[in-house]
Amino acid sequence: MRNNVNPKVTLVGAGPGDPELITLKAVFALNKADVVLYDALIDPVLLKHAPETALKIFVGKRVGKHSIPQEDTNQLCVSLAKKHGHVVRLKGGDPFVFGRGAEEIEYVEAFGIPTEMIPGITSAIAVPASAGIPVTKRGISESFWVVTGTTSGGELSKDLALAAQSTATVVVLMGTKKLGEIVEVYRRFGKNDLPIAIIQSGTTREEKIVAGYISDIEQKAKEAQAEAPAIIIIGEVVRENTKLAEVYREVVEISKHSQ
Repeated sequence: MRNNVNPKVTLVGAGPGDPELITLKAVFALNKADVVLYDALIDPVLLKHAPETALKIFVGKRVGKHSIPQEDTNQLCVSLAKKHGHVVRLKGGDPFVFGRGAEEIEYVEAFGIPTEMIPGITSAIAVPASAGIPVTKRGISESFWVVTGTTSGGELSKDLALAAQSTATVVVLMGTKKLGEIVEVYRRFGKNDLPIAIIQSGTTREEKIVAGYISDIEQKAKEAQAEAPAIIIIGEVVRENTKLAEVYREVVEISKHSQ
């Protein structure tokens, strides 16, 4: 460790995907980074905000692929801060929304290293919004739930069964592999006709939207080859996207003619 090193770890939320949806404060933090530890969903363009001399190290994980264990990432934050100074831990979305940010901060602080937390724009709200779907709207949805599709035990959150009984909009993160289970929960409560959309790679050029109902979304997702990273949004607000409204109008027209 160099004598003039001042260890610090800044946890930074990079936003939902579009590199322009990062906060100014986050950019300023990157400007002063000695090391950047970044995740899989980070647009490489964001690394240009860091000095050329800064170390840039990939520590991300992809669904079903080999990744650096969380414990190793925690240890890297500490060792690199002691050796180089200011470590910016760059994570997608907001690190405190299913991003394990709190765990990383707690680990670093246990070593007496100063930390800072810079929130990011969470994909839970921004991705539906950029696709023209409001998570709340007067007369349609008074509240929204954000539920994880993959708990620490690898299971679908049991809270989904509570959310499904409400009239709230429900946003499921990390749930594409559990689509069948999610649909089954809603079917159990007789909500086959509830609109649902899957937004893949939201806010980026690769964005893909698959929309339908609880009754047919599995088939549509299969045909469209929808996969992670994606957000699932369930509720009447899905109809509020003018482009998707055509999808729902078509369904209504087809059902009228079939009667």
